[in-house]
Amino acid sequence: MHDNAKGSLLMVGAMIGFTVNDAIIKVIGGHIPLFQMVFLRGIPATLFLLLLAWRMGILRVQAPVRDWALASLRAVMEVGAAYFFISALLRMELANVTAVLQVLPLSVALGAALVFREPLGWRRVLAILIGFCGVMLIVRPGPDGFTEQSIFALIAVALVTIRDLASRRMSKAMPSIMGAAISSAAVGLAAGLASLSEPWVAMTSSDFAYLGAAAIVVALAYLCSVMAMRVGEITFIAPFRYSGLIAALIIGFLVFGDWPDGVTLLGAAIVVATGLFTLYRESAARRKPQPSE
Repeated sequence: MHDNAKGSLLMVGAMIGFTVNDAIIKVIGGHIPLFQMVFLRGIPATLFLLLLAWRMGILRVQAPVRDWALASLRAVMEVGAAYFFISALLRMELANVTAVLQVLPLSVALGAALVFREPLGWRRVLAILIGFCGVMLIVRPGPDGFTEQSIFALIAVALVTIRDLASRRMSKAMPSIMGAAISSAAVGLAAGLASLSEPWVAMTSSDFAYLGAAAIVVALAYLCSVMAMRVGEITFIAPFRYSGLIAALIIGFLVFGDWPDGVTLLGAAIVVATGLFTLYRESAARRKPQPSE
């Protein structure tokens, strides 16, 4: 399997993992404060990643200072993005803030082209834009939804873009699993500090079971997201971020009984088609005979 295919599968895995995590949080989020949940989820998630790193013999990392700086930058961007996303989510309709965040594939692809000089042909740009149109059909933000709070969501987009580009810059001396562990620990610690500003509530054994499952899923999603940005071309992998919306449609129906209407299904079909088209273009380019030197 070539690097672009690996990267696309890892990105799909990350998006599905984050969506499953969101579904679990939604199930128990009605009676547990958000920061309490994120903090308690972050403890086992970070320990799980560190345990994996220990079992793989890479817990002691001898990476250059530059890699540690990039990993720290990635963690800071992760924390900042979470803060601004939550702030926007509390003040905006979910559809609207989701619509703003779907700029990510285009912003990351353009950032990779500008910073790393990765190829960005017109077909890939067109695939990303068409996929974004499909996303708009799914979320269908209302005309009154975009207020000054939209700037918070745009800041989150910018921070996640920097986060992913920082992941790309890290050398192979920094294992992906350690980058994921650092981000997980940073988000959990920040949530723990934020939770001091709100009252905690008692939790049942089922709540802890749900959080344990969410911890493992989000830990694997962190790991997949870091690995995805370190293999293949970012401009190729970017459209596969839209797979999270497809996962949300499926999980929403199976878990919460939400049945999408025709327009939503059309948007989902467009999103899937753009990903398949990108894969086809990559495959065709690799089969094309190279000119002899």
